[in-house]
Amino acid sequence: MFESKAGVLYIAGIGFFLLSFVSNALVPALMYDDLKEQTVPELINSNLRYQFEDMARRYPESFNAAYGEPPGGEAEHDEWWNEKCAEALRYGHKLYVGEGCWHCHSQFVRPVSNEEERWGPVARSWEYQNELNRPVMFGTRRVGPDLSREGGRRSNDWHAVHFFKPETLSQNSPMPEYPWFFDGSPDKPNERGLAIMTYVQWLGSWQESYPYYEDYQEAMDWLKPVEEEEEPTEEDDEGDDE
Repeated sequence: MFESKAGVLYIAGIGFFLLSFVSNALVPALMYDDLKEQTVPELINSNLRYQFEDMARRYPESFNAAYGEPPGGEAEHDEWWNEKCAEALRYGHKLYVGEGCWHCHSQFVRPVSNEEERWGPVARSWEYQNELNRPVMFGTRRVGPDLSREGGRRSNDWHAVHFFKPETLSQNSPMPEYPWFFDGSPDKPNERGLAIMTYVQWLGSWQESYPYYEDYQEAMDWLKPVEEEEEPTEEDDEGDDE
């Protein structure tokens, strides 16, 4: 039977199809069935809040025009920041998808080719179990760098200039300019600009070490300034002669 055309059809056609379906779809679905999909408000963390509030300090007029001013009460104040941050994050994700950023940037650090040395910790399944990974942002190729560990790596000012005119910071960059994210200059991001920067600063903000590449260590002894030696006095010279 196995040497007949029907046998080949059953084994190669139906059998292998079922095997691939079970191994690549059913088993992974059962393995991660306990992982709850996080909503955008649940994705807000202290690292992202820091970057979002930093935008309010750097671009006060633009920020107030887009999101208004925070209320006075402490509890209301914190709730307001989380709400506006979630709003910006959700909008930034839509811009990232709509502008086709995923065509040139991946969001997946593979466990091969020493990618963790370039981009940071290897990707984990739970990182993608959230609302902002619909559609999945793995990407199709890397014309630009992987962005899944980008949050906190560069300042908001850097990102503003880079979105406004990429070649200012990266010579011969193939990245297009995004002047519609700003009101004439990089120090005046509009709601789009603030949102896309919020999204980029969110990427990797959940890492235990934030940013991942920062590992503070005290300078080694040979890097520390050498203490000046005291000049010998006349009494020391007389003592040596004796």
